[in-house]
Amino acid sequence: MRIVIALGGNALLRRSDPMTTEVQRRNVAIAARAIAPLVAQHSILVVHGNGPQVGLLSLQAESYHGAEPYPLDVLDAGTQGMIGYLIQQELRSLLPSQSQVATLLTMIMVDPGDPAFANPTKFVGPVYAKDDADALAAEKGWAFRPDGAAWRRVVPSPEPRRILEIEPITWLLERGAVVICAGGGGIPTMLPASGPGELVGVEAVIDKDLAGELLAEDVRADLYLMATDVDGVYLDWGTPQQRRLDRVTPAELAGHQFAAKTGGRAAIGSLADIAGIVAGTAGTSVIAGAGAG
Repeated sequence: MRIVIALGGNALLRRSDPMTTEVQRRNVAIAARAIAPLVAQHSILVVHGNGPQVGLLSLQAESYHGAEPYPLDVLDAGTQGMIGYLIQQELRSLLPSQSQVATLLTMIMVDPGDPAFANPTKFVGPVYAKDDADALAAEKGWAFRPDGAAWRRVVPSPEPRRILEIEPITWLLERGAVVICAGGGGIPTMLPASGPGELVGVEAVIDKDLAGELLAEDVRADLYLMATDVDGVYLDWGTPQQRRLDRVTPAELAGHQFAAKTGGRAAIGSLADIAGIVAGTAGTSVIAGAGAG
């Protein structure tokens, strides 16, 4: 099978983790150990999030006085290289020496008229107390929203429209490489709204699950697997009646349309259960025409 794996939740950083290289490498190693056994029998692409990391790089760049702040598209590119390198290194250490693993900087087109630009919702960076968030909002013009009991910066998250590097991604897959791409949802880019012009970066962060869904469609994946820190989708979560769904239709799980568009399977579940999710014995599978249960 051709499988797109989107790493989220505890795959990179837990909420309480310090944002150090050591901690990220430890968490990436866990993900790599779950993915590596699949490589012998399947064609694998890996997508990852970057919310905490892009916020961290932004703060580091802000501390450099005398220079303009780094724009989010450049920071997105930086996190693709940083996180991709860690995943690539950990996977290579587990695979036969002849196996190829490649990280590809990936630009993704967005629409200049996307309504997300007027309504920032994507969390980036660390959590803050309310007073600290208010001070940063006043100083830097950042937008903040509550995230649990704390506050985090939010930025626009436009919908991904087109993956510019889809051809080299496909070439690498056809030659047997594991491909790490569209990291952090890809580097958001656009053409000017009026007439032809130069491709430019965008001050935004694309949702990695939506980018992964687009990638899965473009490479004609058989399975789009979202690895998180829970073991599936639940009804009545947090109540005595809560139950995990084994199979649902795309309509029952609004927002994940890969299965409806392609006839392939999408699945959500725990990183630790990746092998079972691929086999269809763990997690929640989204299958066109399947009934809930």
